[in-house]
Amino acid sequence: MPEVRRGPLSGVRVLELAGLAPGPFAGMMLADHGADVLRIDRVKTVSDRPRTDVMDRGKHTIGLDLKAPEGVAAFKELVRHADVVIEVFRPGVAERLGIGPEDLHAVNERLVYGRMTGWGQDGPLAPTAGHDIDYIAVSGVLSMLGREGDKPTPPINILGDFAGGGLMLAYGVLLALFERERTGRGRVIDAAMVDGAAILFSMFYQAVQGGHWGPRGTNLLDTGAPQYDTYETADGGYVAVGALEPQFWETMVTLMGLTDLPDRNDRAQWPALRARLAEEFRRRTRAEWEAVFEGSDACVSPVLSMAEAAAHPHNAARGSFVKVGEVTHPVPAPRLLGVPAQDLAPATRLTDLSGWGLPQEEADKLRGQGVLA
Repeated sequence: MPEVRRGPLSGVRVLELAGLAPGPFAGMMLADHGADVLRIDRVKTVSDRPRTDVMDRGKHTIGLDLKAPEGVAAFKELVRHADVVIEVFRPGVAERLGIGPEDLHAVNERLVYGRMTGWGQDGPLAPTAGHDIDYIAVSGVLSMLGREGDKPTPPINILGDFAGGGLMLAYGVLLALFERERTGRGRVIDAAMVDGAAILFSMFYQAVQGGHWGPRGTNLLDTGAPQYDTYETADGGYVAVGALEPQFWETMVTLMGLTDLPDRNDRAQWPALRARLAEEFRRRTRAEWEAVFEGSDACVSPVLSMAEAAAHPHNAARGSFVKVGEVTHPVPAPRLLGVPAQDLAPATRLTDLSGWGLPQEEADKLRGQGVLA
């Protein structure tokens, strides 16, 4: 039997069918908290070298040909001993392979079957292709992102793929596992990135409908307000200003030595106020401004590169990043106090599948057929 991982999900077994980033991210979230995640790759993509992808940390991998009947039969044997399957195919693909929810629940009725797609399992767009930018566009989210007078600007692929997709799928898996404790039965999860992106913006849908939110780039939290924006410094760096509340604003302007500023409560004065702040921030370097605001409640922070973030005193003190081999990883989040640190080693190939219900002689036979790597 494989060694049981530590954490609140210790003992939970997850089969993760290989897919693009949101699927592995969901698997990583579960593995980070103790789940035993076995990633099922295509046979030709498997090697003996450890996988260094951050989202594969703490997992095992095998290669299995799911287009071969023998591969499907072997997968179902693994399913008998699994708690969760993560599947990220287009609707209908798993069914055609013979590993859809009905196929697998016939083998293990306790199985939680997590499906993640961009558009969901039904609806006119369900069978079509798309990417993060498309999902946040149709959810209405993209229309709200960007500077005033400029075109909508997608924030990389974080909202649809990772937050709206992978994180929501991991959340759905936990809900279904919790429910299974009462019912004894698993459930199918339909995690659609278009739905996930929409629910992340719940507060803003209400604000728009209530008439409290204007065009993009003109509001308090979307760079419309000068007290919530980024400013360039003398050395070409940037600082982030979030001095929304009056007391934080007063602290900031006092430390900057600014007086006779335009009224920040008058929207008509926002352009003049922004220009004044921009002029002042350009007088010193980012490091000099860090020293000015250190330890204060001014809500002004340096805009760090990802390479700089790990060395920041706060992140270093909390151990927010860790080096695994040559790659710097963010540590698992959220933190569960009292739970030992998780093993974040790169994923490695699992050669002994007997603990997953596949005897060695059967595994050797499948390897000889080229079905199992």
